Amino acid sequence: MKTESTNEKQTVAFDPADFLIVPARTFEDLKIGEIFRAPSRTLTDAHSAAFQTVSCDNHPVHYDMVWAQKHGHKAPVVHGLQVLAFTAPGATMFPHVIGEVFIAFTEVSCKFLKEVNAGDTLYPALKIISLTPQGNKGIVETEATIHNQNGELVLSGTHKYLLKARQAGDLQNK
Repeated sequence: MKTESTNEKQTVAFDPADFLIVPARTFEDLKIGEIFRAPSRTLTDAHSAAFQTVSCDNHPVHYDMVWAQKHGHKAPVVHGLQVLAFTAPGATMFPHVIGEVFIAFTEVSCKFLKEVNAGDTLYPALKIISLTPQGNKGIVETEATIHNQNGELVLSGTHKYLLKARQAGDLQNK
């Protein structure tokens, strides 16, 4: 914070950097094995209905109890893309940790391992699994996982992000 003296009166200059939740780090400061967890969330029928409206996915497996049970499901199944959305890095501390060095979210992949239904509580996490320097940038790859309230892995995948590096040159995986 900076102070300025004007006519015997001190004022404090506003600096948005003073409002960081955590000190920002650069690509070089990240470490393989770091985990960024999102708060748990319990899905409701309202969440599914909202996602159905936004996605326009009107398959009966997502809203029709009779249809879902007739086809081997215990209840309507939450949309897979809705489950994947729970791995959004913005739901974790990751964007706060990397601050202004974020350039792009470049890749996502996943496998849906178990069905998710309304009433399930999801526990998402991102774990850094590789750091690949590319000149004055770097690729961060994370393992994305979601467990349910029973400890079952319901989604597994990866994300890749492009970040600015502190300096161009010879960066090494940590």
